[in-house]
Amino acid sequence: MKKLALAFVFLLSSNFIWASFVYIPMNNNTQNNHLKAYGIVYFSLQSGLKAKWLLNYDGGAFLIENNTLIENECKIRGVSYQIISDTKAELILQDISSPSKNQEAVTLEKAPKIAVYSPKDKMPWDDAVTMVLTYAEIPFDVIYDKEVLNDQLLLYEWVHLHHEDFTGQYGRFYGAFRTAPWYVNGKIRAEKSAKSLGFDKVSQLKLAVSLKLKAYVMNGGFMFAMCSATDSFDIALASEGLDIAESMFDGDPSESNYQSKINFNKTFAFKDFNLIRNPTTYEFSTIDMTRKRSIPKTSDYFSLIEFSAKWDPVPTMLTQNHTQLVKGFMGQTTSFDRATIKSNVLVMGENRTNREAKYIHGTRGKGMFTFYGGHDPEDYTHRVGDPKTELDLHSSSPGYRLILNNVLFPAAKKKKQKT
Repeated sequence: MKKLALAFVFLLSSNFIWASFVYIPMNNNTQNNHLKAYGIVYFSLQSGLKAKWLLNYDGGAFLIENNTLIENECKIRGVSYQIISDTKAELILQDISSPSKNQEAVTLEKAPKIAVYSPKDKMPWDDAVTMVLTYAEIPFDVIYDKEVLNDQLLLYEWVHLHHEDFTGQYGRFYGAFRTAPWYVNGKIRAEKSAKSLGFDKVSQLKLAVSLKLKAYVMNGGFMFAMCSATDSFDIALASEGLDIAESMFDGDPSESNYQSKINFNKTFAFKDFNLIRNPTTYEFSTIDMTRKRSIPKTSDYFSLIEFSAKWDPVPTMLTQNHTQLVKGFMGQTTSFDRATIKSNVLVMGENRTNREAKYIHGTRGKGMFTFYGGHDPEDYTHRVGDPKTELDLHSSSPGYRLILNNVLFPAAKKKKQKT
């Protein structure tokens, strides 16, 4: 019995020594479900376990402190994983640390608290971020104008802006949908909401919300936006104090010669753009490339730019993927004209031939923002009323991975940037 007990102790200690990490590969061939893998990492951080993000290693793999809870979750969620010894883990980390390798191991400390800025009555599939967070089983709260104005943003480390129109022009849907019941009813609800919050116009409410979001980032928050929330946010900031909305949107004519009064110093990402004055045109400004591009769907791709993992860990984290070439997809704001992007904003994904940026990132004050053009990475021309995207059919979507990189990014241990 004594020998049996000693053998049992040896087996336990051997298991502790030789099987102490859950390794989650993120390459194209080994990982069964890239999107749910992010949820596993988030769940691990929530559970108080240590994790590392292995940048540019095996598709941006993850190394998590071993725990049967994590193993079980990987099995339940269909995420490919391996149990590796601490010796093997140490060899991986040593390999990554080599100065000759464009790789880095970033420590993930704490699961960030997440908010999605979205109308409460929107269907989940109206927004790619809401869909992928739900699919990856990453918890989030839905907040909107009232919560933002009441400073509830302070409760969150990361906020996503639903495909919002921050200019108060109702998404510029007037030309095609002004008689549609959903448009008419949505306009009535927005006007009632603005009045209840103390504003005469929806545009005034949206500006107040934009300024709160700006302050949130300036004070250290992380903000992510897609599609029309990207350019309309900057347009709202740049036109502060101006009336750029025509009478069908706010009941009175726009201000004459407002283009000359736009202040580009107030924006996060964009400069030197012209606003589209015709209210029936489904476009806000010259920032967007949708009407300027003529790329067939079959050849519509954008390339992720490679950064130095050791010197530029932030954009490296945000561009982790199992492919450098990502399928393009449309939206009200599909992509950004390079000529309208400020020089201090990083372009992380681009179609160089067409001189358009798809995926950009910048710093403002103590915080950071990321703008991603397009509506749904797996629905090329998503239109009003289209059915939802079934992410089970796209569980390794490179386009959706970029969204989830942003979700995990605030969990990284803060490290002084090298200069």
